[in-house]
Amino acid sequence: MGLLKENILLVDDDIHILELLQRHLQALQYHTFKALSVKEAVTILKDTKIDVLITDLNMPEIDGFELLKFTSEHYPKTGKLVITGFPSIQDSLTVIKSGVVEYLTKPFTKNELINALNKTLAQNKYQSSNNKKINILTDGTYGEIIGKSTGIKHVIQLIERVKNNKATVFISGESGTGKELVARSIHYQGQFSKGPFIAVNCGGIPENLLEAELFGYVKGAFTGADTNRNGFFQAANGGTIFLDEIGNASLAVQSRLLRVLQEKEVIKVGAQKAEKIDLRIITATNSNLKEMIKNKSFREDLYYRLTVVEIDVPPLRNRPEDISLLADKFLYKYGLEYKDRIAKMDPDVIPILERYNWPGNIRELENILQRAIILSDKTVTVEVLPESLKYNISFSESHFIPLKDMEKQYILKVLRACNNNKTRAAELLQINRKTLREKLKD
Repeated sequence: MGLLKENILLVDDDIHILELLQRHLQALQYHTFKALSVKEAVTILKDTKIDVLITDLNMPEIDGFELLKFTSEHYPKTGKLVITGFPSIQDSLTVIKSGVVEYLTKPFTKNELINALNKTLAQNKYQSSNNKKINILTDGTYGEIIGKSTGIKHVIQLIERVKNNKATVFISGESGTGKELVARSIHYQGQFSKGPFIAVNCGGIPENLLEAELFGYVKGAFTGADTNRNGFFQAANGGTIFLDEIGNASLAVQSRLLRVLQEKEVIKVGAQKAEKIDLRIITATNSNLKEMIKNKSFREDLYYRLTVVEIDVPPLRNRPEDISLLADKFLYKYGLEYKDRIAKMDPDVIPILERYNWPGNIRELENILQRAIILSDKTVTVEVLPESLKYNISFSESHFIPLKDMEKQYILKVLRACNNNKTRAAELLQINRKTLREKLKD
């Protein structure tokens, strides 16, 4: 899979600066974590091996100086780079004493950022880990994920980065691309795999019930609440909770979720006392949350706390080299289920599958092969594939003729077939003789 570049933690209370830094660094294949506050940064440092800390100085509540001191004493192997909009001589001296190599002033260029980062890395005595390789996907599988494409290798590289820490992960991608499989791989491939994995489809629970289902409730909290009950968050304590289709969560649920992320605690519906929890939160959606933020239907502060680490799962049309591997999986699965043996596939089928656009992604591929195996005897052939997958001739406008001309040609064809018997021709055309005469006259 190649070399893995450094883990870089970005800390700034300005979300626009965070996004700018992330874009620049991800373009250079660095792996980034984002934090909007020192408190969130400390949590990430505790859970994740960070190679370089890039932080602002002036932030509310706890400033960047405190973060630099904390990092220097607790994580001395971590390189430090400061970016600030309010430089001063005193600040510079304090920063230098904290072991910072480079000090950038806003606004800065991409080249200035890269040069400062390179100097920070060059001074870091602990770069030996940079040359480590991870050998995965040698057989095209990683947990439940299947594929050898560049896009899938990148996804797995990110999973390797986050699987052993509890950083909040946001998974984006079209419907049917396998976002839950990515979440499961993060959980089960890492050191917290012994803990529970709870998957919740926020779009599959009625809005008025989602809050109670997620956070639990106490007796008497609402009509029908006749006992105390834990929610999905309590059930996932010590492990991972995966919130799919997070865009369906109401603003009330979003507000409660923000508290979970900030305070690491939940309050049951109707309760006053908070309960501490220790878990990893993974969310996913195929909705455009940034558009929802503009429409005031999704909280901007929640979005940036959910996207500490972002993983984008590529659509199947962008990874055709993975289709044969996925097909083999489904042939095995449904061959045994429906035929009591492993199903086979005609070699002519694979090019057709690789050519198709797959708007429904892996879920659509699975459904089509499931149907094909049911309709097949021993081998899946081209004949059992849906017509929509097969080659179709696309007629250009030059092939079309006016409706009047087409009607004329058809009437003459019927007349020839009836030996010019106009009465019989009118019957076949289901019109009367007068109408036929008028059409012939025209």
